[in-house]
Amino acid sequence: MKATRTASPAPAAVPALTKQEALAEITHYSKINNEANADNDRTLLDTIEDGPLYAMSVADYKEDEGLPQSDRKPYKPWSYDTANAKLYIPRFTTGQERWFAAALTGRKGKDPNRLAVFAEQPEHKRWELVSVVDLDDKTLPDIALDQHGYATAVAANGNKQLAADADLLRTAVIDNFATGGVNTGSKVFTPTTASKQQIKVHDKTTKKYGKLGTTVFAGAANRYQDAYALKTTGGGALIMFAHTHTQTDAVAHSGLQINPGKDDRAWLHDIPRTSVTYTFVCSDAATVPAKAAPSRLVGYTCARTDASGPPVASALTTRS
Repeated sequence: MKATRTASPAPAAVPALTKQEALAEITHYSKINNEANADNDRTLLDTIEDGPLYAMSVADYKEDEGLPQSDRKPYKPWSYDTANAKLYIPRFTTGQERWFAAALTGRKGKDPNRLAVFAEQPEHKRWELVSVVDLDDKTLPDIALDQHGYATAVAANGNKQLAADADLLRTAVIDNFATGGVNTGSKVFTPTTASKQQIKVHDKTTKKYGKLGTTVFAGAANRYQDAYALKTTGGGALIMFAHTHTQTDAVAHSGLQINPGKDDRAWLHDIPRTSVTYTFVCSDAATVPAKAAPSRLVGYTCARTDASGPPVASALTTRS
């Protein structure tokens, strides 16, 4: 008899963690985050945050440290309300990167107003919060859950079963800032509170100087390529991703200067500039249909992570 090789059974997908473990991770995050924030402790924060969220949090620390002591607000401890948390825990097979999402609020008894993503860091044997999006649309799509209440993760990029992937969504979000959605933004997204707010930022900010200066938004190198997607009951997906963009303010002609505000002090040190380029790291969330139709941007959160620009000539000699 000739021996034949039988196919090995496909590895079973198991939940990233239990619901109780997920809630414990959320509670642990709140506790350590309070300890880190009380002293702007970057090293401690690094044990519970990663990705775009860590970059945004460290930028908040830097901005705070640039303020005079009298302008710094006393820190108020907080925590996520795990009693009202909505957990979306996918199943994964061995070797897959594990993560879970949660709709959360820091106000007890209130509906969730933030969408968070926790990712496992196997090398450190811990979970870290990598993304938090402030939700403008409080009604999230129905996530497809199995009989045990666990979600299904789907590919966020290159997924032919979706009308858009994370890369296209990222391009559309940047277009909202850069052009007011004239190009990709208006084609990819149907108007929502979040997308209209991004367009409003473009329209209002680019006109703030009138004839005295200009403001230009543009996409920038994005270190945070990870994206996360959950299957919805309609066959589409809820996709969470990050983007980076810049805002460059410049004077219209010599003899004018941009005077940094107090919130810019950490980067610009009160030195007048002829132009300033701000860098923003942002987390975004959108619902994407399975068929060819517009997506919905349900929320986004941005933080300035850098600012730089050439000083005016006089500042080189009068300021240190």
